[in-house]
Amino acid sequence: MDQFPHQGGELLVGGVPLSRLTARVGQTPYYAYDRSLLRHRVASLRAALPATVKLHYAMKANPMPALVGFVAGLVDGVDVASAGELAVALDAGADPREISFAGPGKQAAELRQAVAAGVLVNIESFREVGELRSISDQLGVPARVAVRVNPDFELKGSGMRMGGGPKQFGVDAEQVPGLLAAIATAGLAFEGFHLFAGSQNLKAESICEAQRKSYELALRLAADAPMPVKFLNLGGGFGIPYFPGETPLDLAPIGDNLHQLVRQAARDLPEASLVVELGRYIVGESGVYVCRVVDRKVSRGQIFLVTDGGLHHHLSASGNFGQVIRKNYPVAIGNRMGDSATELVSVVGPLCTPLDLLADRMALPVAEVGDLVVVYQSGAYGASASPQAFLGHPAVREVLL
Repeated sequence: MDQFPHQGGELLVGGVPLSRLTARVGQTPYYAYDRSLLRHRVASLRAALPATVKLHYAMKANPMPALVGFVAGLVDGVDVASAGELAVALDAGADPREISFAGPGKQAAELRQAVAAGVLVNIESFREVGELRSISDQLGVPARVAVRVNPDFELKGSGMRMGGGPKQFGVDAEQVPGLLAAIATAGLAFEGFHLFAGSQNLKAESICEAQRKSYELALRLAADAPMPVKFLNLGGGFGIPYFPGETPLDLAPIGDNLHQLVRQAARDLPEASLVVELGRYIVGESGVYVCRVVDRKVSRGQIFLVTDGGLHHHLSASGNFGQVIRKNYPVAIGNRMGDSATELVSVVGPLCTPLDLLADRMALPVAEVGDLVVVYQSGAYGASASPQAFLGHPAVREVLL
């Protein structure tokens, strides 16, 4: 991938040759994330989006503490989905006023931590209103809340749809007026709305349409709000290319669309800050997964490179994290970059399951035992989204360069 150059036949990550980086880490497999790529991605977003639109990092994409600390210094806020993530965000120095907490099953203890920390809680059920009222009374501070809305539309072309139709996320749009009345009765500090229609979308026109519909829905719902809207999270959905034929997302139309919405909000919701919440788009292309070839086998004419890494560390690359039809992530032999001789191989892991597949019949440079396999586009939904305890193999390492 172009974002990672190579020199002398070796991939460079953060300017460090792969073999040297591997020695520095002290083991394979590992994930490596590049600070310069993270910085560049946020800068490109800042350049394309209106200056008044706040940029939040959805840390479920990659909760590595060092990475969260670095990204928190680049963006305006952090969105968390558990008390564990909240603790990481607070330790990383994120401003509690710019932390929001979403999730369909928040427990009372988690809500108590959130209220005590002063973060914004995205309410997703009527139960949470009662819990927050009790907690607010106990702590002597009104809970800061927004309503996560399950919209009456979907994000077209998204890899994972999180709004529209029956969903466990948020409160159905038609039930929101009743929820707003309950928030007012409970004396909670209402601040706004959170709408997240879907993720991993490479079609700018679909994202723009979802943003417009989200804004229009929030504006209608605001008529029943107990207080002026201060916070309007329009979600994200920005995707990155993983597979052949996919093209990078064009930010220009999205920026133009948000400029128009900012102008509308200045008139319709003058106290509101518009927020875009991104995870994968910020971190996904900044990371690689590196594992080592431990065996080379030929079975009935098919070549297998057996590695010390696999689905237990990188579930998404194995095709078992939401893919309907399995496709290969981009893969390279990181210490044989530029080799012209290639062969058709399958890269597999050490687990006793045929699902442990990192590359299925890909043309790669001829590799031997000891060579390093690199899986690109691995900065999001990697280590923390994988079953690392499966079959008792060692845990993966993570480094930030």
